[in-house]
Formats: sequence, structure tokens, C-alpha cells
Amino acid sequence: MKTHARAVVIGGGVVGVSTLYHLAKKGWDDVVLIERKELTSGSTWHAAGLLPLFNMSYSVGQIHKYSVRFYQELQQETGMNVGFSQVSNIRLARTKDRWDEYMYYAGIAETIGVKVNVLTPEQVKEIWPLCETDGLLGAIQHPDDGYIQPADLTQALAKGARDRGATIYRNTTVTAIEQQPDGLWKVTTDKGEITAEHIVSCTGNFARKTGEMVGINIPVIPVEHQYIVTEPHPAILERKAKGLPEMGVLRESDSAWYMREENGGLILGPYEHGAPVCYVNGPSDESEYELFQEELDRLMPHIETAIARVPAFGEVGIKKVYNGAIAYTPDGNPIVGPAPGLSNFWLNEGHSFGITAAGGAGWQLAEWIVDGEPTVDMMGVDPRRFGPYATEGYLIAKNEEAYANVFTMHYPDEEREAARPLKTTPVYERLKKLGAVFGSVYGWERANWFAPEGYDLPKDQLGVGADVLTNHNHSSPEEDGRILERWSFRRSNYFEHIGNEVTNVSKNVGVLDMSAFAKMEVSGPGARAWLESIFANAIPKKRGRIALCHMLTVHGGVRAEFTVYEWAPNRFYLVSAGAYEAHDHDYLRKLAPTDGSVRLQQITQRLGVLVLAGPKSRDLLKKLTRTSLENKDFPWLSGKEISIGVASAHALRVNFVGELGWELHHPIEMQNYIFDQLMEAGAEFGIKPFGIRAMLSMSVEKSYRLIPREMSIEYNAYESALDRFIKPEKEFLGRDGLLAYKDKGLKWNFATLVVETGNDVDARGSEAIYNEAGELVGRATNGTFGFRINRSLALAMLRPDYAKEGTKLKIKILGTTYNATVVGESPFDPDNAVLRA
Repeated sequence: MKTHARAVVIGGGVVGVSTLYHLAKKGWDDVVLIERKELTSGSTWHAAGLLPLFNMSYSVGQIHKYSVRFYQELQQETGMNVGFSQVSNIRLARTKDRWDEYMYYAGIAETIGVKVNVLTPEQVKEIWPLCETDGLLGAIQHPDDGYIQPADLTQALAKGARDRGATIYRNTTVTAIEQQPDGLWKVTTDKGEITAEHIVSCTGNFARKTGEMVGINIPVIPVEHQYIVTEPHPAILERKAKGLPEMGVLRESDSAWYMREENGGLILGPYEHGAPVCYVNGPSDESEYELFQEELDRLMPHIETAIARVPAFGEVGIKKVYNGAIAYTPDGNPIVGPAPGLSNFWLNEGHSFGITAAGGAGWQLAEWIVDGEPTVDMMGVDPRRFGPYATEGYLIAKNEEAYANVFTMHYPDEEREAARPLKTTPVYERLKKLGAVFGSVYGWERANWFAPEGYDLPKDQLGVGADVLTNHNHSSPEEDGRILERWSFRRSNYFEHIGNEVTNVSKNVGVLDMSAFAKMEVSGPGARAWLESIFANAIPKKRGRIALCHMLTVHGGVRAEFTVYEWAPNRFYLVSAGAYEAHDHDYLRKLAPTDGSVRLQQITQRLGVLVLAGPKSRDLLKKLTRTSLENKDFPWLSGKEISIGVASAHALRVNFVGELGWELHHPIEMQNYIFDQLMEAGAEFGIKPFGIRAMLSMSVEKSYRLIPREMSIEYNAYESALDRFIKPEKEFLGRDGLLAYKDKGLKWNFATLVVETGNDVDARGSEAIYNEAGELVGRATNGTFGFRINRSLALAMLRPDYAKEGTKLKIKILGTTYNATVVGESPFDPDNAVLRA
């Protein structure tokens, strides 16, 4: 056994072998894979081998697209048959909501270059003659995908890796992983020891055991997945005898199953409610090619709908039932990227669609390891999107939920209920009594909007209008049985209430709980110089001033965004998006000097944040503090510690809604007192709480960017129009790459569009944008209705020649094309007169 390698990949399933192959393809021939048993002996061997291009995630969609193309190239390269059957994939729609989902997805597909055909029921029947088409609205088809033989694919990847110099050790068990003082990793196995610069964990069902070896929590627990293989059917055998094409992969999403041909018979793969997690403590040491006892009773509702749609399925006997483990994460997306808190330790875990994702995940992780950055924005699969709250109990609840929802509608406003409420701020109960309808981010409960007292969703809005298994379209009932929110791809029941919140903020004053912000204090004699070196913007020289600062990649893309405020000498307060706390803070820690000159302290849980915004916010706050709030004493983009009654807070004159106002950052234990004081003092000014959705509507009216939408590692910071936050005259992380890219010419420009929609739809992000000739020229990154200007808006990344103000464009929203016009940045209050009032 070798004693040293540049990288060691642990795990010999398709994901691990793909990672090894792609590292070797990047030129690292000194790489090693270690597998405890035989290749594919974990979950790969029993996978159905489907290659679905469909995915509502931009990151995962790119990964799947690469895989389907790459597997065909791999076959040519190695000369080994990977068993790829490009038979296409058809997704059936029985409801209007499902059709909206497909049309929304079609926009994602077009912007990443995935071909999608729209089929009528008659066309479905032509392709799948054994399928009954009664009750279908239509279907979408991916002509380029199908299925593959997982074992053949893995062996081809192994050959390709070996041909490029990589080494594979089978029947070799890793017993310990330890990082040495010199930074190298030592991997101890039952066959010897090996050191490596990098470790990549691709251990599938063993992920949590691997994490324990290095002291991290990998948020992966497998779930049991069953599929049924039938005996051959005469009609399918007859088609084969006639040389007719295979009918392809059929998915009835509204009944939560897939079906395809297999050796003259059929495979049915349902995704049922009630499928349990497994291997919570990891498989046994001897686990190999392992299956669980089948539980057909759980599948009966799906079997019945399958027989109704494809009667042939019920006309033959069952040949085999597979019930095997599939790795899952709380949101169903894989975990690909650097492990939090560890240097040169990488994760490629949690693949519930591992055969489809293996190629692309291995490709991007190899780019990341070798070149320092991926080439696709990977925020949707970054391991650091979860935090310490993702405990074992949380994972059990959320992973079972994720499995059960594989085929349910993925509404953009959906808030799943498992493991909630988990993290609540002190004002949670107060907001709930005021009608708050909550969402969750990074485990925190946040008020999305506020329902009027006694509000109840009309019963005719519950369900999606058809007797289907995936019929859930609304929030869970309140304690008194009322249901407050219907999810939709269109404007839903909460639309008018969000408008009322915006109106009150813009005319009076509103209060918003934003305590979920990620918060870090950076202190020490070297703090200022270090922050200057990692951020593109200058750190304010005057204490009390506020700057918006961006951390860039080596190529000039945007990695993270922080509000920076020096609240005491050499003590800087950094605030960033709550959803990316682990991500942002991990980068700060890994970039920090180790000489003691800089100290980092995470203080998220210590401080609450209440946003006070609106033209009457100054008058309200004057009643509670002796600090002068006038512009000459307290200008925009500055902060001070003030008293609020008998409590205290750092008041920052900045917000994400574009109104006069302050963020009040306060000791969390004082939050209820401060909230009550604001509500009491604000009664005469019409104070009301508002939620995240009203905030986001107002932010789009101001053309404010978000990570990873308008700001991303895929877009140069100049493409995101962050010029005023970039100080190229100073040295900072990514400066050279940023300027070199700009010199070559920008490929994209950030733009704001007014969209001439009807009265029930708005862009939400990922919609395709065309010029007048019908040519694809960009993609929407965000969108909503702007209540203050009474227009539908979209934020977008466009080709530079189409980003000029006044340019007429087209945008496709849920399958319908609408006129759009590029307008100037910040269509509401472009001169910031309201902010500076």
C-alpha cells in the first residue's frame, strides 16, 4: 500500500469513483481510493440507475446536466459499455399546479441548457402506448436522459481513473483519520497507513461514522427506498420482438412514482409517506450488498395508481422487491464541498440521486480541490448550509420528510413543517399572537407575513383540485384549526396582506424581527488590516460608520456579503445573511491569521435584531431615547449605541427595505422589553409588524442584490454592478482575478426590469429572458410585485448589449411570454431621498 498520496478518496460507490476519476483528469495522478469491501457494494449496486435531469435547484441541475453528457463521453474514452439507455423521461401532469411547476422548471432548464419538450396526452400515448391518458393535462419530456447500469458505470469510472494514474484499494477498511501538525492527513487502515494533503469523504451510508472520526456532524442519514420489478409482460416482449423503441422512463409525479422497462417487465419506484430512516448509527462493519425486508403495504396507494395509469403493471407477477438504503439530507440535495472547520477535508455525501449526480459532483469537487473554486455556483449543495442545529433527531424528522416529498409540488413559497419550531426568538409568541405566519431559515423561525385576526383560508383553496396523492398545497392548521396559507407558483392568498404591510411601512412605521442574521465580532490589533485584506470595499476609518463589504473568490466572483461596523476600538461587528452563517463564518475562520492578532467570536445567539422602518420611525424612536436622531447627528450608514427606555441597543441606520429606519441590535434577553416599548410608543404612529415577504418585495424595488441570486461565484463582482463597493486601488482577496476578468470584457450585466404581467403572476427567479427576435439573452434572478410603485419587477443577469435602460425584452413566466423593459436601478426612490430623510 502507498504511504503518501496527494488526495485520498474514501468510499468506492459511484460517487467516490467519479471523484477519483475527476481528480485524475485534472492532472492529479497521485490519488488513491480506499473501499472497505467491493466497489458499488453500498447503495450503488441496488440503485435503479435513473438519470433525471429534472431538478428545481440551479446547482443540482447543472450537476445532472454534466453527468448525462459525461457518461456518454466516458464510454467512448474507456471503451467500456456503461449501459446508458437514452430512452427519454416523461413527467405526467394531472393538475394545474403541477403544470405550473413544470413550466417554472422549463425556465430553469432553458437557462442552463437542458432540452425539454412539452407533450400533449396524445403524444404521451404515442410514446407510451401502455399508458392510459385519461385525466392528463399534458407532460414534459427530457429527450436526452433515461437510465444507466450503475455497476457498469462505476467500473468504467474506475478504469478511466486507473488509466490516468489513480490507485484503488478494495477490501481495505479505514479505521482512523487524523490531521497531523504539519497539516497532512493520516489515514489508518487495516492494511497500513497513508498520508495525504486532501481527504474526500464519499462514504454514503457510513457518512456519520466518517464524520465522527474527524469530529464533525455530517447531516446525512439514509432512508429506506423500495422498488418493484415485475415478470416480463407479453406486450413489452412483443414490442421488443418487433424492434420498437423502449418506452422510456415514465413519472406520474401526482402519484409519486416512476416506472420503466426492465428485461421485458417493468420497474415501479414509489416515494411513499412513512418510509423510515435506517442506519442511524451506521451500517454494521460487515454490511455489504445489504437489503431490508420489503414492506409492500406502505406502497399500496402507489401500486393502485400505477395499475390505473398502466394496467399492464397489474397483469404480471412480482419478480423482486428491492428495499435498500439511500442517503438523504434535510432538504434532499447532496452535500458537496469543504467540511466546516477542517482544512483540506472535503465532503461528497448525501446523494439521494447518486447515479445522476455522481459525474457532476465529482467534476465540481475536483475543480474546487485542484483550482480552489468550483466553476458552478454550489451554494445549493454546500455542506455549510446546515448548522449545529441539524442534530440526529432533526435529521431523522427532516430526512424522512424530504423522502416523502420527492414528488410533491416544490412550491417556491412552501414551508415544510417537520422539526419546527426549533430556534425561536423571544418575540416569537408575541408575533404569533399578532398573526405571524412563519417560515424557517437555518433552523430559525421568521415571520413571513401577518394574517388578519380571525383569518381562515377558504376551504375551496385547499388541495389542488384533483384526487391525487400529492395533493398538499397549504400550511399546517393552527391550534384552532384555521389554515392561513396556500402555496402556489402564482400570487396566492397572502398577496394582498403583504401589500398592506408594505403600505403601512411606507406611510407609517413597521417592525420586523431579523434576529436570524449571522453575527460575528472580529477584534484584536490586526483586525482592521485583516478585514481590509479580505474585503473589496474599504473599512470605514471613522468609528461608527457602516460599510457593505464583499468577500470575493480568487476569480472575482462574490462569495459572501457583510455589513461591517466598528462598534468599539479594534472591535468590528460583522453581520451577514442568516441562511449562510456556517458558510460565511467558516470562510472567516479559515482566512484568519493564526498569530493571535485577530480574534473571532460568533455572537449570533447573543444579539437580537429588530428593524424599525418607515417615515415615522424617527418620531417613534425619539420617544424612547435621548440620542439625537437628526441627520446631522445620525446620518445614513452610521451606527451608535443608544438607550431604548431602560434597555440598550446598537442602532444601525441601514435596512433592506429602502425606507427611513434603523436596525436595533440588542442583547437578546432585552428583546421582549424593547419590542413592547416600540409597540406602545408606536401606537400613535400606526406601527404594525411586517414580515420577510414584504421586506423582499421592497428590496427588489430598490434593486438590492442577494447571494446566491444576483451575487454569485459565477458572476464577476462588476457584472453584479457592485462597482461602488469595490476599491481596486487597495490590495484585497480576489483583486487580481477581478480586474483581469473585467479587462477581458464582462459577459453579463445586472439589470432591473419592469414586467407587463397579468394579475396573477410575477417572476420568482430562473425565468428565461429573450430579445425581440426570441434569442435567449439572460435569466431572471429574482422577482416580485412592487407595491410602492405598483409594478411587477424582475432582477436579472443579461448580456451587456441588452442591459441598457429602455431595452425592450421578453420574459417567460410559467410558460407564457410577457413584455419587459429594462429600467434604471432602484425604481423606487432612485436618489435614496427616503432613506436619507
